[in-house]
This record gives sequence, C-alpha cells and structure tokens, in this order.
Amino acid sequence: MSFPEPSREALLHPCDMRSSLLVPAWRALLLISVAGCLGLLGLSACLSPLTPTPIFSLPTPSPTLTATATIVWFPPTATPTPLPTQVLTPTVDLRPQIGSLLFADQFEDRSAWSLIETQGGRIAFGKNELTIAIAQPKVYLYTLRKSPQLSDFYLQLTLWPNLCRDEDEYGILFRVTPELDFYRLGLTCNGQLHLDRFFQGRVAVPYPKTYSGAVPLGAPSSVRAAIWASEEEIVVFLNDQFQFALRERVIRSGVLGLFARSVSSASVTVNFSDLAVYQIAP
Repeated sequence: MSFPEPSREALLHPCDMRSSLLVPAWRALLLISVAGCLGLLGLSACLSPLTPTPIFSLPTPSPTLTATATIVWFPPTATPTPLPTQVLTPTVDLRPQIGSLLFADQFEDRSAWSLIETQGGRIAFGKNELTIAIAQPKVYLYTLRKSPQLSDFYLQLTLWPNLCRDEDEYGILFRVTPELDFYRLGLTCNGQLHLDRFFQGRVAVPYPKTYSGAVPLGAPSSVRAAIWASEEEIVVFLNDQFQFALRERVIRSGVLGLFARSVSSASVTVNFSDLAVYQIAP
C-alpha cells in the first residue's frame, strides 16, 4: 500500500491540519506532539521540530570568592604618654663672698719663693709659672712664699700636673708658721683630695682622701683650686665646685707654699700659675 507524496506547501506548513492526511505516519506523530506543545504553551507559531525543548535549566554557578588579607598601609599607633615637665631649680652658689684683692702672683719675682735644685729634683720659675720637677721615687719637694702672713683670706690657684700617675700628689700649703706647722691640701693623680694638719711634729687628717670628679685623672691636665679660710672655718672648691668645709682652730696664720711628691712613679712634674689672694668680705 502506498501513500501519495506530500506537497511542498504541506511540508512548509505542518500545522495546517488539511494536509495532515498526506503526511506519512511517523511525521503525523511528530506533528501531533508539536501541536500539543503549541496548545499547552499558547503560542501562535510552531517550534522547529529539530529544536529540543529543555525541561529545566541549571542555575549558573556563582564565582567563588577567595578571602584576601586587607593591607593596612597606615596602622594606628599608640598615643605616647607625655612625660611630666621637669622643674629645674637653680644651683645654689656655695662660693663665699670675697672682698678686695690682696695680691696677685704671676711667678715673675724669683725672690718671692724659695727655689732649690737637688739630685732628687728642682723647683724653678718658667714663663709666668712655678715648676716642681721630681726625678726620683719617694721624693717630697715644697717651696714657701716669703710673705705675707695670712690669717683670713680667699685664695685661687691653677695647678697643672704634666707628669704623674696613681698616688703621685701635688697641692697647696697654707698658714705655714716659722715652726713649720701648716695645713696641706693635697690632690692625687688618681682623682682624690684630702686635707692634712701638721702641728708640733704630729700629723692629723681632718679630711681624709676622697675621690672627686673635680680632681683630674693623670696628666697632662689642670684644675683651678680655691681655699676660703676665715677664723675657724676652711672651705675648699675645685673648678668652682664645692668640695668640703671644716672647722679648724689649731693654726691661725702663716705664709703660703706649694708641694709635689712622687709616690707611684719616679718622675713627677707640676706647674703652678695665676695665684690670686683676696680679703674675706665682712
């Protein structure tokens, strides 16, 4: 049994039911399914029989977000706690009041001091200075100024140790009597100072050896010493810094002197300059 070949128009318009009898059975089934689809969707045009109708669509996956560290370009800093304002109090000036100048000595008058030269050392004048040079160990040399006799005074003197070390010593003698009673202010080359009293052949130490930052260490160096002696009171300054104060009533007056001593070495050299002596202010 054979069926007539469908016309061109029937193939172009499969939805036209008038030509459905001319279509072979397998095409009829396809047309019926398409027609049902159109009826369900209410569409006015037929879908192409070659285009499949998706039953459902898969959701598009969202891109996965990867956590990244946030860069803090200007991190917060702790607020510093302000320090309390330091109140500076003025340094108390312990220097006593002094009067007029009694005399100044630039060490030009050779007759004013006792000068010696021995095998152990010599005491001589230089240019505006007096020099005590020791050339042997355990040697003590001193020189005395012949006048004036001083009771109450304020003295200033610059001391220049040029060769010394450790316990080598130099300093000032004051209130030296004809019987060789006196006070001795000594400075050592390892940074100590002391005050001794020689009276009637006996030695006392009113101020024992004490380290002071004002005493220079070793040589060459220099220090400006000052002694304020008024009746029973003795006050010592180094480089305008107060060192100590004592009450001493044993020796009341005398002349000035200078000394040096070799203790730790064989050679010691000390220069002295710019001596000035003032009255004590009333």
